[in-house]
Amino acid sequence: MQASGDFWRGKRVLLTGHTGFKGGWLALWLQRRGASVTGVALAPSTRPSLFELAHLSDGLDSHFCDIRDASALAAIIHAARPEIVFHLAAQPLVRLSYREPLQTFACNVMGTAHLLDALRGLDDVRVAVMVTTDKVYCNREWPYPYREDDALGGHDPYSASKAASEIVIASYRDAFLAAQGVAIATARAGNVMGGGDWSEDRLLPDAMRAWQSGQVLEIRKPEAIRPWQHVLDPLSGYLTLAQALWTRPELAGAYNFGPPSDEVATVRQVVALARAAYGRSEVVFGDGSNGPHEAGWLSLEVAKACVALGVRSRISLQQAVVDTVTWYRAQHEGADARALCEAQIAAFEALP
Repeated sequence: MQASGDFWRGKRVLLTGHTGFKGGWLALWLQRRGASVTGVALAPSTRPSLFELAHLSDGLDSHFCDIRDASALAAIIHAARPEIVFHLAAQPLVRLSYREPLQTFACNVMGTAHLLDALRGLDDVRVAVMVTTDKVYCNREWPYPYREDDALGGHDPYSASKAASEIVIASYRDAFLAAQGVAIATARAGNVMGGGDWSEDRLLPDAMRAWQSGQVLEIRKPEAIRPWQHVLDPLSGYLTLAQALWTRPELAGAYNFGPPSDEVATVRQVVALARAAYGRSEVVFGDGSNGPHEAGWLSLEVAKACVALGVRSRISLQQAVVDTVTWYRAQHEGADARALCEAQIAAFEALP
């Protein structure tokens, strides 16, 4: 099953986190499919930002609002009367969560609770896709992919906050929203790459910043293994999941989105692909001892999304890196960010 453009035409969609990297791409894709989108997020946190470069505010009803402000958030949601909700707003960075743990928990746990509480009693809402992360699992550093029913946990505050938000989501679903007729699912994906991300402490944005300015890229943990994927793969999964829940609310639950578990790769391997795509570039690899604790091995079992939704990864790791580097190079040389995104979305939609 692939998300249908006709399905989205005219649907009222609430999208939190539309000023971020993944949220920006999803906002563009929803607009392309004819949805009426209300965005709720903080102002862009990076300069440059995809939100500003792609002029995302031109195509949706954009609101700058902190999801920790329950009353302000509820007012926007009640006015928008959404039929479908995508919740992407979050504090999304592991290393920042060590520096600001209380802010991370407040945003990722209580912000999620504020959103869910605002949906109570709304007659129009039917579907909510709550985006968490692949890092919600209690990571035992074993070479096995995590399944949706494996134990939740989190060593760092970011991972722990997202695991806690999964429990909050399940509680609101079971205690309130399922009986109201709202189908709620959580979507677990991570290590997403693509053009337009200028966040700190992310591999390819760090690489592009370094190489475009003639500096050396420093890699902390080159042997860390992750389920890398292009941003359009999980976003396609989120759209497909929401469409499936519209007609089959019994599919509510947790879903992993990522590449096949045997296609995970190390940071070193991804850097090698990026260097090949970029050309001249310098890298220094650390020994893994620098910085706070981060998981060494992480992979996801994606059979549930494949069987229940027909979702599969459609962009290979090599192509994902090439598409990402190509986007940054073109934008750096003056190409229009929105046009670059729309061209890659169109190419993705044309894939078999």
